[in-house]
Amino acid sequence: MMKKFQKYFKRNSCKVDENISPDPSQPATPVEVVSSQSCFSFNKSPIKRRFLLFKSSSINSSMGANNSVKRSQTDIQAYLDQEKVKFLEKIENPIRQNATLEDFELIRTIGTGSFGRVVLVKHRKESIVETIALKVLDRQVVFKMKQVDHTLAEKKILQALSCPFIVKLLYTFKDNSYLYLGLEYAPGGEMFTHLRTSGRYTEEMTRFCAAQIVLAFEYLHHLGVIYRDLKPENLLFASDGYLKMTDFGFAKRVKDRTWTLCGTPEYLAPEIILSRGYNKGVDYWALGVLMYEMSAGYPPFFADQPIQIYEKIVSGRVRFPNHFSVDLKDLLKNLLQVDLTRRFGNLKAGVKDIKEHRWFKDMDFIAMYEKQLPAPFVPRTDKENYEMYDEQPLTVAATERFQKEFADF
Repeated sequence: MMKKFQKYFKRNSCKVDENISPDPSQPATPVEVVSSQSCFSFNKSPIKRRFLLFKSSSINSSMGANNSVKRSQTDIQAYLDQEKVKFLEKIENPIRQNATLEDFELIRTIGTGSFGRVVLVKHRKESIVETIALKVLDRQVVFKMKQVDHTLAEKKILQALSCPFIVKLLYTFKDNSYLYLGLEYAPGGEMFTHLRTSGRYTEEMTRFCAAQIVLAFEYLHHLGVIYRDLKPENLLFASDGYLKMTDFGFAKRVKDRTWTLCGTPEYLAPEIILSRGYNKGVDYWALGVLMYEMSAGYPPFFADQPIQIYEKIVSGRVRFPNHFSVDLKDLLKNLLQVDLTRRFGNLKAGVKDIKEHRWFKDMDFIAMYEKQLPAPFVPRTDKENYEMYDEQPLTVAATERFQKEFADF
């Protein structure tokens, strides 16, 4: 079985119109798959997960790396409260255009997607940041795919975040044809690529990675933001071996619940599939899926067709490989819990239930946040860790496309 699942694959992501919000008072309706493409595509070479369309009826002085004083939960809460104040200020006063395409020297494409591509660039003036990952989004494609709201939200949220495990938004600008996000470059490549090369991770490596995701979610959820697109493709390795969470196209500020159907099929929580409305609990379900995939080399729910994947997810039945430790299986059972009143991360104690679980008993989360722990894997940065792509010129229109729709970008 391991040989079968160690072949390269990339999963599809679901995107829907943000305006589709099923009435929570009505019974859930089954999801109809518009695309017939399989969510799992096995091949000898890596292939990018394409989007499926569905329809349904940083550490500041108080937490600095040089500050080794033991902190209590009260101190951590105070720090998160301070970060929330900063976040809200930046949300109310987002950065506008602070660069132009002419400011950068284009090197090569390091990623492609349904809406555009990511290009490795060098800033012609700045010497502090040597290389930047420039995300280029085609206005016309974004509009046609009805992803205007998601795109605007990604920029607005990302520019306000400051977490060591989330890519920083350094530049943002636009021209007549494209929208640009200049992101912190992580030279180690995607976890997806490394995981497929490794086959599966040791529990030590899984724990090291999972702890960073837990801290990133603790930060995001305190700000009232849910991520909704956790998967190995969206986790990048920095040069020090620590992770950087990227692609905030599905991130959303949620006060109570939301009903939008979006995410990656294998990582969707049951409540998303059943259109029951959801909140931060979906991120902790996805954490369980990721931990399982890191430790096993394949996800807990897989099938040839999306609807088959959904059936397995809502059933709540999970089979664990024999090499999983007792503690890992126990934590996964509490994360991959269909019953929201029993799912870890969604209970009264919140993320504390996860951080204090016995599988994390030797984990120093403060040291992890301050990046004081040695990384089990440090990527080689003297070689290319991203796929090679055919280059395409950026053709800018003479007149501005969809000016009204992207006025706030």
